[in-house]
Amino acid sequence: MKRRDYGQYCGLARALDLVGERWALLIVRDLTIRPRRYTDLQAGLPGIPTNVLSTRLKELEQAGVVERRVAPAPQRGVVYALTPVGQDLEPALLALGRWGSSQLGDPQPGDVISPDAAVLNLRANFQPAQAAGVTGSWEIHVGDLVAYAVLTDGKFESGIGPAPGEPDLVMTARLGADDVPSYRAFVKAAKSGKVDLVGRRELLDTFLRVFAVPKAA
Repeated sequence: MKRRDYGQYCGLARALDLVGERWALLIVRDLTIRPRRYTDLQAGLPGIPTNVLSTRLKELEQAGVVERRVAPAPQRGVVYALTPVGQDLEPALLALGRWGSSQLGDPQPGDVISPDAAVLNLRANFQPAQAAGVTGSWEIHVGDLVAYAVLTDGKFESGIGPAPGEPDLVMTARLGADDVPSYRAFVKAAKSGKVDLVGRRELLDTFLRVFAVPKAA
C-alpha cells in the first residue's frame, strides 16, 4: 500500500512524511547510538511486530535515512546504520528527548528502558555551556546498564559499555527494590548520595552540572 503524505510544502511535514510513522524515530534513536543487526533492533524495541520493523527499515532505506552495511570483523552478516542524512536527525532527536524528559512522570509497570534510550537521554541532557573547558571521563552503572561519558576540553562523546581507557570516575547507583534502572533514576540516586564512587570524587558534581536532567512537568 502506498504511503500517504501530508501534501504540504513544509519542512516539518516533509520530515514527518519520511520518519513520522509509528516506531520509525525509535529505530533511528537506536541507530544513532550504534549500528545494529535486525535482531538487535528487535530485541531493543520490545513490542514491535516483525512485519512493522521490516516495513519501517525498508521505508527508512528508501528515504535515504538508513543503509545496510557488512558487519565488521569478527562479526558476520549485515547491520543497519544511519546514512549521513540520518545522522543529521540527531539534534532533532535530542531536542525531542529533552522536551519529552520534562514531561515524564514515574515509570509505569511494564515500561521498558533500553540502554540506547538511556544513552540518548544522557546526550539530550548535555549542557554545552557548562562543559566549556572541562576534561574528564565517567563510567555509569545503574542496574545492568553500563554507559560512559567523556569530555575533552568540552568536546563530548558517549556510548554503551565501559569507558574507553581508564575512567576518571566510576559511579554505581544504589537503587531500591522498586527503582527502575534509568538515567533519571541514576541522577536521583547521585543527588541523594546513593551512589558508590571510585576515582576523582569531585567529578560527581561536575557530571551533575554538565548532564542536568530537566524537572518533570
